[in-house]
Amino acid sequence: MRVTLLQRDIVWADPEANMRRNDTLFQSDGGTDLYVFPEMFSTGFCTRPEGIAEESPSATLEWMKQKAANFGCAVAGSVAVHEQANYFNRFYFVTPDRKAVQYDKRHLFTYGGEHRTFTPGSERVIITYKGVRILPLICYDLRFPVWSRNKGDYDMAIYVASWPAPRTGVWRHLLRARAIENQCYVAGVNRCGSDPGNMYEGATVLIDPRGDIVAECPDCTESSISAEIDLGLLGEIRAGFPVLNDADDFTVGI
Repeated sequence: MRVTLLQRDIVWADPEANMRRNDTLFQSDGGTDLYVFPEMFSTGFCTRPEGIAEESPSATLEWMKQKAANFGCAVAGSVAVHEQANYFNRFYFVTPDRKAVQYDKRHLFTYGGEHRTFTPGSERVIITYKGVRILPLICYDLRFPVWSRNKGDYDMAIYVASWPAPRTGVWRHLLRARAIENQCYVAGVNRCGSDPGNMYEGATVLIDPRGDIVAECPDCTESSISAEIDLGLLGEIRAGFPVLNDADDFTVGI
């Protein structure tokens, strides 16, 4: 499976402007199977979502469905949505048949006040696409390894983020740690540019199950990277050094 990770600057609180800018990113030659956008890619990361979050089902979700169907690819990224009096930071994974799987961010960023207005998710979601089992996660989830512990049920974790520039080093270290400890591919898709509260460097990267960088975007600029998820290599690594067989047996309380 070929993935394309999109490191984007985001126009603050303007979904229509962001979708117009993102329209040009898709290829008609079938060059990729999955496009991944950053966290809250239609609005920017908002902890005060009133008047900014989209009503569910959102216009951005419909845009994702159209792109997936028109270009024969999957499209993923998170959107701030308002649904039944609650706000969710919701990861959508949309397939070419216009079907959407959703994951609501479990770990809300209390340091930035996200917990005051958003409702946390409670379900760990696994998506299978093109034979690859994918664990969708959002930004602050990266700091909580128990939630993403590989129980032999996924091959790639995707973290979409609005991870501020002062903590870019932490972002890089934790992504590699998650890949190594879970013997999986890790895609970290972070935004660049700025919003009213922060600057963002990007550091979008794809990491293999050994913790090696497969491809990465240059810092501080809009760009993209494309690479293959090699399930044959993944199987060889897991069979040759089967550390997941010795993992502790535990469950996560919700």
